[in-house]
Amino acid sequence: MKKLLISFGIVVALIVWLALGLFGWINGAYNGFVSTGQRTDSQWAQVENVYQRRIDLIPNLVEATKGIFEQEREVFGAIAEARTHYAGTQPNTPEKVEATNQLESALARLMVIIENYPQLRSSEVVSNLMFEMAGTENRITVERQRYNEVVQVYNIQTKTFIGRFIATFFGFKEKPYFKAITIGAEVAPKVNLSLKGATT
Repeated sequence: MKKLLISFGIVVALIVWLALGLFGWINGAYNGFVSTGQRTDSQWAQVENVYQRRIDLIPNLVEATKGIFEQEREVFGAIAEARTHYAGTQPNTPEKVEATNQLESALARLMVIIENYPQLRSSEVVSNLMFEMAGTENRITVERQRYNEVVQVYNIQTKTFIGRFIATFFGFKEKPYFKAITIGAEVAPKVNLSLKGATT
């Protein structure tokens, strides 16, 4: 009887030890997902910050240029529509990425038009705005890359053998990478401030 009780105690202790170990492992894995998920959300917020800087610059750039080429109303309409679409989408979603690409496409068209008007390039207001826009594009590129790097770490966690079970059980889903959906949108609008041939 004594040996039976000892054996039973050993089995119970082993089960408790295994349960505690399993709980600790699950807790660690869960916390890992939460931590990495928060990092992706934080990095996306930084992407949003630089996008907002661009959004804030666009009305000034449009206002400084639209009086010179009223015939390009279609471009201004596309930019206004893209800004509205961007503002109406949820952060850190494929829809937000698509809205961003739509805005970049419309903005790239505006930059091409500006290139064709030397008097615009020679305008101090337009030149300053375009310099600011170019700097913003560089920041966007950096922040997008950082976001994708963090997302890669998170998504790898959701695809590992054990991580897949934890992710499914607790509802952790893969996060979208920032990819260009619109053809050519992955290229930042080119800003050429050369005043060759410009009128003053």
